[in-house]
Amino acid sequence: MKKMLAILMIVSLFMFVGCSDKKKGNDEGIVLSLGTQENPGNPLHTGYEAFAEKLSELSGGTMTVEIYASSQLATSKEMFDQVMTDELDMSTAGYPDMSYIIPELILVGQVYVVRDYEHLLKIIDSDYGKMIDKKFNDLGVHVAGVWYSGVRQTTSNRPLNSIKDFKGLKLRTPQVASLITFTEAIGASASPIAFSELYLALQTGQVEAQENPLSTIEGQKIYEVQKFLAITDHFLASAAIFINNDKYNTFTDEQKTWFNEAIMYGGEVSKKIFDEEEDSLIDKFKNEYGITITYPDLQAFRDAMIPYYEKLEKEYGENSISSLVEIQ
Repeated sequence: MKKMLAILMIVSLFMFVGCSDKKKGNDEGIVLSLGTQENPGNPLHTGYEAFAEKLSELSGGTMTVEIYASSQLATSKEMFDQVMTDELDMSTAGYPDMSYIIPELILVGQVYVVRDYEHLLKIIDSDYGKMIDKKFNDLGVHVAGVWYSGVRQTTSNRPLNSIKDFKGLKLRTPQVASLITFTEAIGASASPIAFSELYLALQTGQVEAQENPLSTIEGQKIYEVQKFLAITDHFLASAAIFINNDKYNTFTDEQKTWFNEAIMYGGEVSKKIFDEEEDSLIDKFKNEYGITITYPDLQAFRDAMIPYYEKLEKEYGENSISSLVEIQ
């Protein structure tokens, strides 16, 4: 009997220690790692900070986010791969930029297809958007949100008054098929260069022009090495926030609610900054930075894309682009 009591006491002790360790693990909470290419001060980065703060607030400090900015971990593609393999919890990248891994995203990534951010959200909520989400899930990745990140404009080292002025222009683009195709369709020469090398490439004349949202143009101080800005309004940029699917599914329903609410809040903070900046940056570029601003006729640019749209619809299905454009 004494021997049996001793065994029971030892078992009870192990059970107590195990429960204590488990409770300690819960007390430590969840720490999410988020890798991004944006620099501190960028509206998107400010949104990521707001997301982290809101998540901590909603969860009572049990869910926190460590942000690794400025591509300090890796490139966007490498960070996405790390999210897929669960080496990194979260990463960000341009939503249409992911066409390299989900080809159908090339459709929503075409210039002049998306009218505004509200239109983009309706596209994401459509059957097309749900199909894209499923493809990401099949890769082991959950799309937590898609945030507005500005309308892309063009800077250059000479004035661009019409589509004719783009002929032969060495224009830097990211490694995104739709932007490269657009560049070539308007007669320019596409020069894909890493984002981290952009300023130096412009400064040394390796490239003559680049295209980015106004906030990026200011944040990267492109105005120091480019004195002309053409309002081309050619592409509404957006940033997708990814999280490893298995990681997301470890959250309780309440934790998912906190997480999703925080993602939405971060996007709202970021967009408000973008809206305010875009309202003021044109004047700032002109009056403070001495930038010459031109407004080329955009219909010529849209017309230049028609042959490529038709080519894509042969590949992805009749009305595959026009159906996105027509979403109200």
